[in-house]
Amino acid sequence: MSGRREPVPFAFVAEADRFRSNVTPPPRERPSVGQMAGRWLLGLTVVAGLVGSLVIGTPALSTDRHDSQPQQSQASQNR
Repeated sequence: MSGRREPVPFAFVAEADRFRSNVTPPPRERPSVGQMAGRWLLGLTVVAGLVGSLVIGTPALSTDRHDSQPQQSQASQNR
């Protein structure tokens, strides 16, 4: 291979660290009280849904049975 380096097609990306703009972006608008309350309410709803599904779903995943008889379906009992 030759020792000659070819120019990088995106050389401006490498120069981006050295570039400083004299234009400042406008300040971000602060969210209103209603927007903040809505965000908190949405987050609380999502967390409550996850916790609720975990609480409701956990007994269905349990494998221990306290029944003395094996469980039979109704179709097998009606014969």
